[in-house]
Amino acid sequence: MLLIHPSIDPVIVSFGVIQIRWYGIAYVLGFLLGIFLIKQINRGHKKRIKNKQIDDFFIWSVIGVILGGRIGYVLFYQTATILTDPINIIFIWKGGMSFHGGLIGIIISIFLFSKKYSIDFFQLSDLVSSVAPVGLFFGRLANFINVELYGRVTDFPLAMIYPSIDQAPRHPSQLYEAFFEGVVLFIILRLCNKKNYSQNNFGFITSLFLILYGIFRFLIEFLREPDAHIGLIFNSITMGQLLSVPLVIIGVGIYLKTHSK
Repeated sequence: MLLIHPSIDPVIVSFGVIQIRWYGIAYVLGFLLGIFLIKQINRGHKKRIKNKQIDDFFIWSVIGVILGGRIGYVLFYQTATILTDPINIIFIWKGGMSFHGGLIGIIISIFLFSKKYSIDFFQLSDLVSSVAPVGLFFGRLANFINVELYGRVTDFPLAMIYPSIDQAPRHPSQLYEAFFEGVVLFIILRLCNKKNYSQNNFGFITSLFLILYGIFRFLIEFLREPDAHIGLIFNSITMGQLLSVPLVIIGVGIYLKTHSK
């Protein structure tokens, strides 16, 4: 028996031209729950960051993720629109956010914030990395509701039909990513946090996040439908896979740099 996509309206409620979308709610939940969890994890740290500083970083993180995610999406996946339809860059509510762009944005935010407040870069990046899977989880659920980033045609028992796309059974790849990039990655990092933060061992969680996310994303991309306007690069890999390889390399590099003693 094939599963059928529930065809949930991406718009929760409308007030004239103002629309509240599941996509936006996913980001709000991700940020709010993320900051809450950061404070919880920070309490178990010998060298704590002040709660006031964490509250201040909230705005920095929102700006970094939103701007980085949207600009990254346009640069990596819709390069042509920069010249043909540049105003499209600000249409965040329509979907179209790049994790890799958001990652670059949040790294810049962490760097600038840690410099301004004299906080160890990897101490802050470890905290952010610890809760990043929460945002990824809600984001992938929003992708599922928006019927974007769906999977390739398959005869897998858990295949799903997306009526708004076609009648072919496909991998519900958004749900795979929500599970592995969200749930599984969060649990692994949380378990590692308990030992890591009691030792002020900064950099390990950041490296582990980059390595595991890169691996999960690379593997799941084999089940995800390539972007129609990009297709397969070198006739073998997707843009998502190409962008994920450097994450694993950088993650290994961070681990070697911070644990070379």
